[in-house]
Amino acid sequence: MNGASKSWRASYVRLARSGELDKRVEQLDALLEDCSVCPRRCGVDRRSELGECATGADAVIASWNPHHGEEPVISCRRGSGTVFLANCNLRCAFCQNHDISQRPREYAGRSITDQELATIFIDLQDRGCHNINWVSPTHQVPQLVRALAIAVKRGLSIPIVYNTNAYDSIEVLCLLDGVVDIYMPDLKYADPDAGCRLSGIDDYPQRAREALAEMYRQVGRAWELGPEGELRRGLLVRMLVLPEGLAGIEENLGWIARNLAPTVTISLLAQYRPAHRVPRTPELADLDRGISRAEWRRAVAAFERHMEGDRHHVQGVFL
Repeated sequence: MNGASKSWRASYVRLARSGELDKRVEQLDALLEDCSVCPRRCGVDRRSELGECATGADAVIASWNPHHGEEPVISCRRGSGTVFLANCNLRCAFCQNHDISQRPREYAGRSITDQELATIFIDLQDRGCHNINWVSPTHQVPQLVRALAIAVKRGLSIPIVYNTNAYDSIEVLCLLDGVVDIYMPDLKYADPDAGCRLSGIDDYPQRAREALAEMYRQVGRAWELGPEGELRRGLLVRMLVLPEGLAGIEENLGWIARNLAPTVTISLLAQYRPAHRVPRTPELADLDRGISRAEWRRAVAAFERHMEGDRHHVQGVFL
């Protein structure tokens, strides 16, 4: 079953028809030569060697499938067409997908062609998915857009979800204007020291906030919903509550309310659990537990102080 509405098409379809999508492909591909695809700007020629993300010029996919566990407006009734990109440009100590994001040796030699990736997109649409959900796409944007340009010629027309850690290049995000209809970024930390300690980068808050501002510029505050209540266009910011206030929920919500809008939809998440390096690293002992009820209540109270509007913002449920 084709999940696309006959009367509605994603914005990239218009770019493809005008020839602009092919131009974006060329511009994004050029960034691989002296790599500046993400804020790390490692400068290697990814056409012949691997970047700091352990990824070359071709797409490396861990898995793909219709996913029913995303936020309700993303998965809705027929699921989100989730494409998990292997490797990552961050090194989060608590990553719950570390087997995908931080084990590059397992994906060495497993790159696929643009045609194969385009076929995955078409297959997910044919299976009825509401959208194509690029998970951890930052370091593989040129590859994804190359495949998208092929897929749209084969009839792809459902929205693209850009599901990112938000450590994104503004230059790349500008080239995604009109390509992506739904931005779903994390906002992990408010304190540079937390970003350095837990993800290996000291400029995360600055870069992530710049990225969110650009995403907001592109899609604004309004949501566009389809007939089944599925999101077709908009911004949804994910915030994972961490122990000891390490996520800076209060500060980040205040920044969003002041600099974007107090009506931006927030998915406040209570699902943190110790994972990856946390249980075996004494220096991370403060993260070696789930969040407490008091920590969750403080996060919800911060949300209620800063955010407003009639959409259901607090998506997490504390158990």
